[in-house]
Amino acid sequence: MARRSLLLPLLALLAAMAAVASADSWLYDKFNTDGTVRTDYDTSGQQVATLNLDRSSGAGFNSKEQYLFGEFSIQMKLIPGNSAGTVSCFYLSSSPLQLTSGDADDHDEIDMEFMGNSSGQPVVLNTNVWASGDGKKEHQFDLWFDPSADYHTYTIIWNPTNIIFKVDDNVIRCFKRYADLAYPNSKPMALHATLWDGSYWATEKGKVPIDWSGAPFVVSYKGYNADACVAGGACPAGSDRWMNKQPDSAEWGTVKWAESNYLRYDYCTDGWRFPNGLPAECSRS
Repeated sequence: MARRSLLLPLLALLAAMAAVASADSWLYDKFNTDGTVRTDYDTSGQQVATLNLDRSSGAGFNSKEQYLFGEFSIQMKLIPGNSAGTVSCFYLSSSPLQLTSGDADDHDEIDMEFMGNSSGQPVVLNTNVWASGDGKKEHQFDLWFDPSADYHTYTIIWNPTNIIFKVDDNVIRCFKRYADLAYPNSKPMALHATLWDGSYWATEKGKVPIDWSGAPFVVSYKGYNADACVAGGACPAGSDRWMNKQPDSAEWGTVKWAESNYLRYDYCTDGWRFPNGLPAECSRS
């Protein structure tokens, strides 16, 4: 009788854990995968997806649905130690899944790319926007924390007015739309996460390649959320939260804070890259 009384609570606990895990099984419900992608659950019942990179292959997952505007977020824990040469991504693209982002001639894309570095050096977050194949709009930031020590939340808000990039609760960049300039507003985009070998450009402009003795390299993702308009379908209730979203004065304050303290590269100051003049949006407020 005592054994039975102990067994029943244990079975109930296992059933509850299974129900939580089932409810949070987002990866295979919402994404197709490529390369070595594994899943597990953390102690709170959240599904964790891991991408592996070795000499033979990178890895990634891409959403089964395409979207036209929305708010997209995920929690990531990046590669510990020497991650030089690796690139971990969370991005939207109108192109098919690629383990290196962005080559289609007329594609749209919104990037958050984490460029690995040598041990002890900051990981660089590269944000970029492509519209009809036109990119070269990077803002790069040194992350002000160790992104491999714990999970942090990375968010893209994409609407007809602007594109907002967030790290945890901090808005770090806003890319504005101007009526006479290219902007990603008509091509549906899928959501992608990838891990790949970017040795040719990622770390100190390709000077530091991957040290394969540390492979396999692993990046973990959890807590995925897309509150977005599915292409060809209806927008979710309450979509005005992000559809009309523009940074408020406090959020512009965090943009200035990030730019003042952690901005490594701003395409609008790169006259060498644009010898015929900086892009038109650089001279507008």
